[in-house]
Amino acid sequence: MLKKFIKPVYAHCDAPCGIYETDTMRHAAETCLRMIEKIESLGELDDDNTEQMANFVRFVQTKEFHAQKVKNEIYVLWSDYFKPEHLVKQPEVHTVLWQTAKQASHVKQTVSKKACEDLLTNVKAVEKLFVSSKS
Repeated sequence: MLKKFIKPVYAHCDAPCGIYETDTMRHAAETCLRMIEKIESLGELDDDNTEQMANFVRFVQTKEFHAQKVKNEIYVLWSDYFKPEHLVKQPEVHTVLWQTAKQASHVKQTVSKKACEDLLTNVKAVEKLFVSSKS
């Protein structure tokens, strides 16, 4: 009888669980960079080489998926983890998280090694804020 009222719920932690980390974000940013390296290893694209084109598409798709993952992880930290008391000690939280989310969007829009390297730099800045917020 109750089964018809039970629906799946998808959320990170509106419970809240208190489990937050930056490893997933870093791994996703590193994956973006790795996909650019793999794209570069393909050489000049040849429309007649279907395997090469399929690999290019897969690499781009993977890069974009992981760039979105960075954004999702940023939003969880921003909305669920960081509290007003953190902002008192670290007023740059909003700016650093916003810049990282914007950089992840830039990674999605381009096939740029520099954009991915900048994203990784931004993620490291988020990690630093996160770690120092715990002390």
